[in-house]
Amino acid sequence: MKVLGNIWDHPRTSAAGLLIGIVTIAGALSQQGITLGSAGTGTVVSLIGAIAAALLGLLAKDPGDSMGQQSGGSTGGQTKLGVWALIALLMPLPFLGGCSATTVAQNIVGWTPALESAVASVDSAGAVLSPGDGPVYAAATSGFDAAAELLIAQAKAYLANPSAGSLAQMQVQVVVLQQQVNTAMLQAVRIANPASQQHALAAIQAVGTIVTAMLVLVQSVSSKSAVAQMAAASKVKMSAVLPLVDQRRAAELVAAHYGEPVVLAQMQVAQVERMEMSAGF
Repeated sequence: MKVLGNIWDHPRTSAAGLLIGIVTIAGALSQQGITLGSAGTGTVVSLIGAIAAALLGLLAKDPGDSMGQQSGGSTGGQTKLGVWALIALLMPLPFLGGCSATTVAQNIVGWTPALESAVASVDSAGAVLSPGDGPVYAAATSGFDAAAELLIAQAKAYLANPSAGSLAQMQVQVVVLQQQVNTAMLQAVRIANPASQQHALAAIQAVGTIVTAMLVLVQSVSSKSAVAQMAAASKVKMSAVLPLVDQRRAAELVAAHYGEPVVLAQMQVAQVERMEMSAGF
């Protein structure tokens, strides 16, 4: 009876708990390949998880029924509810399985304009560095243009024909570019002028944030053995460059791309970093 009483006294928290449970279970089922059938271009499981996450987001944004709910205790409860809502919203993106290859391909290609812009910014950044630091920066980023162009071409080819062959090419190339970015981040630390170093790191990091997003998307449609091969080819690990990353800038880039709050993007970026390091990247 106490359980029923708690549900009656705290309906919003109880509803949030139920929705969080649904999202969590949907994510676990999808990761195990359990779909419960198809729904449009996705699966029933992914649809249920997405609806639950959306309802949880609406619940967290509800300002309450009266001004009396803005008291200190209620405000603290609303804040906690919002945090749990964001955590639950984070879980299926981009980790929830069940998305079609076409949807993932569209997401990957959707990042290509940002990648082109980021690489162009890397090229132009060298002009504002102090004269002595230019050669170090140029050497660190020399392969970005060719590697990015190839990855963009492969992403578009995969969108046109999401085949095993085009996916295999992306699996190799996205790791190649990721490794170039990680190596460049470490080399940029050798830039002597502090202002030049920060400018160089910011430009390189923008490319790295986008490449990591594309890497996660490629992983989402890759087999476990393929992901293991990708991780094995990743020699410069993410843990080595994380101390150099401006987390806020990374989140702002992700938030701008997906049109979401920066606080949600910060949680997504942190979760991606943990997931990638756990996978061996």
